[in-house]
Amino acid sequence: MIKLLYKGFSMLLALLVLFSTVSFTIEKHFCGDVLVDISIFTEADKCAMEAYEIALEKVTKKPCCKDVVDVIEGQNKLKFSSFEDLDFEKQQIIASYAYTYINLFEELPKLTIPHKNYSPPNLVTDIQVLDQVFLI
Repeated sequence: MIKLLYKGFSMLLALLVLFSTVSFTIEKHFCGDVLVDISIFTEADKCAMEAYEIALEKVTKKPCCKDVVDVIEGQNKLKFSSFEDLDFEKQQIIASYAYTYINLFEELPKLTIPHKNYSPPNLVTDIQVLDQVFLI
């Protein structure tokens, strides 16, 4: 149950970072005061009056259609730092901590089994039954 919560929270935080850094645009096309199309990530479809509007704009010099573009910008000030960006004292502290942590665990001695490659002798008779010696 705890592992499931950890995985859920980590996925939630990863999605939060992803969506906070993504930017996108919302484009709206109005013909007069009427909203014709809304589009996210792509260009909004124009209305059928677009060709007529071009001809009308030459005469009246006032367009009836308009496009509204809303840009929602994500966070772009994420800080990427490396080990070389730290000052010398902090580098020493991190290096000494890593060295002591790695050397904290001692390696177990290699276990040697002297009779590993020898097979047991073949039994011709069962000695316990022959001598009638049984464990009680």
